[in-house]
Amino acid sequence: MIIVRSLMGALFIFGSVVYFFKLFPQPAMTGNIKVFMDGVTASGYLMNLIKATELVCGIAFILGRFVPLAAVILFPIVINILLVDIYLMPTALPAAVILLLGNLFLAYYYRNNYKGLLAVK
Repeated sequence: MIIVRSLMGALFIFGSVVYFFKLFPQPAMTGNIKVFMDGVTASGYLMNLIKATELVCGIAFILGRFVPLAAVILFPIVINILLVDIYLMPTALPAAVILLLGNLFLAYYYRNNYKGLLAVK
């Protein structure tokens, strides 16, 4: 669990730091993925919000604090990464599948923490 949590945390932190500090040039995009990313960028806030969320949750994963909450918060982001890769960028699909499996593993590991969240009342 510590290995999966730490690797996912490092990946999310790395991706956020690279985005915010523009450490690497953005690869040229064409076709539908370019249209999609242009739309996300045009919103002016969405990509910053996503990357800030990934950064905070990545730090939580690395520190081992609030991991069940971070896993829940990251789940919609991971699903979106997976769907974008399936429909728009299939070459990046293996990384998305690994992220999904890691998130599902953490959710399973912390399943007892979610009992109150999933209780029918």
